[in-house]
Amino acid sequence: MNLSQLFAKTSKDSQSDASSKNADLLVRAGFISKTMAGVYSYLPLGLRVLKNIEQIVREEMDAIGGQEILMSALSPKDYWEKTGRWETLDVLFRLPAANDTEYALNPTHEEVVTPIVKQFINSYRNMPFAAYQIQTKFRNELRAKSGILRGREFLMKDLYSFHASQEDLDRYYEIVQAAYMRVFERMGLGELTYLTYASGGSFSQYSHEYQILLPNGEDVVYVSVEAEKKGQRIAINKEIYEDGVTVCPLTGGKEFREEKGTEAGNIFKLGNKFSSAFGLQFTGSDGQLKDVIMGCYGIGISRLMGIVAEAMSDDAGLVWPEAIAPAHVHIVPICKTTDDGAFVKARELEKALLARGKKTIFDDRLDGSVGSRLADADLFGLPVRIVVSPKTLAEGNVEVKNRKTGEVVMMKLDECT
Repeated sequence: MNLSQLFAKTSKDSQSDASSKNADLLVRAGFISKTMAGVYSYLPLGLRVLKNIEQIVREEMDAIGGQEILMSALSPKDYWEKTGRWETLDVLFRLPAANDTEYALNPTHEEVVTPIVKQFINSYRNMPFAAYQIQTKFRNELRAKSGILRGREFLMKDLYSFHASQEDLDRYYEIVQAAYMRVFERMGLGELTYLTYASGGSFSQYSHEYQILLPNGEDVVYVSVEAEKKGQRIAINKEIYEDGVTVCPLTGGKEFREEKGTEAGNIFKLGNKFSSAFGLQFTGSDGQLKDVIMGCYGIGISRLMGIVAEAMSDDAGLVWPEAIAPAHVHIVPICKTTDDGAFVKARELEKALLARGKKTIFDDRLDGSVGSRLADADLFGLPVRIVVSPKTLAEGNVEVKNRKTGEVVMMKLDECT
C-alpha cells in the first residue's frame, strides 16, 4: 500500500473529544473515525486490524467444531417477551416499525439462535454442536465511554453450544476456555489475560470473564497470588469479592492483589433458560422429552482492537503485534525523486517482501519532511520499519527498527527479505 493513496491522514494533535487513549491514538493514526458518542467507523488500516483479529478468532472457533453462521440484526418483540427481556434488558434498543410493530436491534443473539435451532433438533442424536457468528451488536449504553472499549455499536463473536446433558456442556465449556486463551496468546495478550470468576446472574453460580489487565481498565479484579505462583492466571471480579472471605477457586488461598482490567470476553452456562422459553426440546435415549442445555461464549472483536491499542502503545503511537498488524513492514525511502537509487532499492525491497507474503506500507510521500514521515511510522505501529537512504546504501545497508523494542540496527539489504 502506498501512503500517498491512503485517503485517511494522520494527525499530530491529540483529539480534544477523545474519551480514552485507544480512541485518541486510533483516530490520530487514521485507523478509525468517530461518528458519534459510542459509534466509530473503521478506515482502511483499522479494518485490516479488525479482519486480522476476526481471523484468529475464526480459526480457533473452527478448531473446536464451531459452525459459522450469520444471524439477523433485527428480531421481533415477541421473541424477547418469551424470555422476559423485552422490559428488563436495559441496554436493548427497541425500534418502532410499520403497522404498530416493534423490533429489537440485537445486543446478543440467544433470542434468535434458539428458535433457529428449534427447527432442526428433535433427538439426542442431533447433539452436541455449536454455532457462532461475527457480527455487529447494538447496546443502548447510558454513557458510552472508553473509545472502542465500550460503545453502542461494536463487533462481536458469539458462539452458542447445544447439549443433551449438563455433563456434556461442562466438557465443552472447558474446551472453549482453552480456545479463548489461545486467542489472547496469539494476539500477544497472554500474560495480561486472567480467567476471572464473576456472577452467573440468572444462568448459573458463576460465569467467567477474560479480563485483560490495563492501567486504565474500567473494571476492578482481584488476582489470586497463590495461583500466579503456580503459573495460573486466575482472578475474582469485584462484584463477588469479599475481603478475607473469598477464596481462590483453584488453590483455596485468600491472598489477592487488586488490579484494573477490561473484559475482552465472557462465557456462560445458560442451562435451559432459553430452551425452556422457546420449547427447544429433544427426545432422550430413554424416550423422554427434555430441554436442550445451552452455553454461550462471547469475544469483543472491536474491543480487542482497543485493548491492544491501550496495552501495547507508547508515547510515540501504536505498537501492533505481528499477528494483527495492518501490515508487517513500513518502508521509508529517503530521497527527492522516484528515480533516486534509494527509492528504486526501496521498491525492490517491497517487491521481495510481498513475494514472501509480507504485507507492506510504502511511504512514497517524498515531499514530506523526514521527521514527520518517521513520526507517522511510529504512530502506525507496524512491527518493523525499514529506512532506505543514500547514506546507508553507500555501505550496502538499510536501517531497521523493531517497533516493540525500539532497537535500531543496520542490516544488509538482502538480509531484510
